[in-house]
Order: sequence, then structure tokens, then C-alpha cells
Amino acid sequence: MGRSYLADACFCVILAYFCHRLDLHKIRCFACHMQTLSKLRQFAMNNVGGTEIPRLAIHKIDQPTELTPLIYDPSVCLILQGTKRTIIGDQVINYGTGSSLVVAAELPAMGQVLEASAAAPFLAIVLTIDPAGLAEAIKRVPTTQLNSDHSYGVEPASDLLLESWGRFVSMLERPGEIPALASLCEQELLYRLLMGPNGTLLHQIGASDTVLARIRTTMDYIRTHHAERIEVSAMADLAGMSLTTFHRRFKAVTGVSPLQYLKQIRLHEAKRCLVAKEGSAASIAFRVGYESASQFSREYRRMFGLPPAQDAAAARELAKVAFQI
Repeated sequence: MGRSYLADACFCVILAYFCHRLDLHKIRCFACHMQTLSKLRQFAMNNVGGTEIPRLAIHKIDQPTELTPLIYDPSVCLILQGTKRTIIGDQVINYGTGSSLVVAAELPAMGQVLEASAAAPFLAIVLTIDPAGLAEAIKRVPTTQLNSDHSYGVEPASDLLLESWGRFVSMLERPGEIPALASLCEQELLYRLLMGPNGTLLHQIGASDTVLARIRTTMDYIRTHHAERIEVSAMADLAGMSLTTFHRRFKAVTGVSPLQYLKQIRLHEAKRCLVAKEGSAASIAFRVGYESASQFSREYRRMFGLPPAQDAAAARELAKVAFQI
């Protein structure tokens, strides 16, 4: 009995020691994680807007926003501070500080900044994906099963991923290094993302014969030919799918039906033209593919909340005071 009691006591002491060491290790890792995020926030605050690094932008918003329609490009994003809500189809995603977002297709969405203030603004780093650079990075990672029609994902950023972002973004403080080192740091960043939980999404951007690739082909066709009359059956043929399968797969990727996607592309292009003062609301309506100016005005107001001319004026005014996602 005495030996058993002594053995149990020794085991408890050893277990307590290692638990204590484990907790200290976790505390140190958390401290390093937060320190890296703090450094990234400082780089971001000093370099808001478009940057000298190709396809890299830093967004800063000082107050919560309303839900706003937008279209994502294939991109990766790291939230440095604040909280955001994104709605894609019927999926609602809330994510905040330290979250890594991967978008693998040109997705229509609704975006809203939930937490932001002048003292603690919403901060995010966004890198638009370069297909050629991604293809090069994919060569360096193990092959993976590509059988998903998901087109976006959010995960907590790992320590290794944060360190890669840190090396990439820190070049903004040393712009002379960008021509020589930016592409190398981007390759490291893409490698970390490819090896992470959402790596399959990035793999599918570089693949040529996956469900996502075929749906993206039709999405590209819609964006290029949005001003024309496009039949859903023609889109299905382009994707090499039956009409029923195409409709189901398209909605799984984008969150909306093919015709809803076409409408949103037309309305976003119309807004771009209106903000740039490229014509009257009626002329732009016909230019983007509408046959009725009144229908255009109704659908524009339903999406953006204001009549076309009034919304465009508000957007121009907003652009003067904020760099908006």
C-alpha cells in the first residue's frame, strides 16, 4: 500500500509539473501570437490603401458600417483588428481579429463591419490572387483531393501564417526590397495557405478540371458578356453539365442562381459606371444589358438602397473620406 501511494503521489507531482510547463508554453505561444498581430497592425496603420506590393491592399474603417453589396475577387485576407460579417447566399460568416479568409471565386456577397472605432479601427490585409504565382506555389506542395464546390473559408491564422504575413507586409517599410523579395515572400505566404485548412480552395483555383474550375469558367463568361442576352442552357453547356446539375453546382459555389449572379454583375458594373460619371442612369442601364430603364432603377434601388444617381453621388462622397472594402 505504501509503495502504491508513493507511486501515485510521484505521478501526480510529475503530472502537475508538466501541466504547469504546458500552460507556460501555451501562454508564451499566445503572447508571441499577439505580438505578431500587434506588429502587423502597426505596419497596416502606416500603409493604409493600395500599396507598392502588387495586388496587396490594406483596409481601415473607423466605424461600423451597414450591409453593403460587393463582389469578391479570388483573394486571401487577414483580419488584424475588429469584426466583420459576410453573407454569401444563405451563409452568414462572422469573423474577427486573427481570422484568415480565403475566397476562391468571384463571389457576390454582402459585407458589414461590426466592430470599429477611431481608437480601434477595423484593419484588414487583402492579397488578390495571381493565378500564375499560385500555380508556381502549388508545384511545391503535395497533391490533394479536389472534389469540393465550396468557394470560401475562414479559419484562425496559425503562428506560421502570421509570421509569413509579417515578412511580406514588413517590406512596405523597406520599399527598396520589394522588386527583389516580394514575389519570394508571396510564395512563402501561398505555401502556408496551401498547407493550411483552406488549402484545397486555393488548389482549386489552379486546377483546370474541377467543379469549381468549370463553374468559374461560366462566371467569367457572364462577367465578360453581361450586356448580352445569356441563356442558362448555354451556361450549362459551357460548364459541360446538365441544366439541373449546373444550377445546383453554380448555387453551391456562388450562393445565388446563375440569373441572380448575372443581375448582380450588371448592377455592380452599372454602379461603377455611374460613380465614374460615364453617362446617365438610363444610358448605363442599357449599356449593362437592361431593356427597361424603370426595371433597372427598381432593381438598383433594391440592391444598393438608393436610386442610381443618388447612390452614385453618395459613393463618390464616401470615397473622399474612407478607403472601403
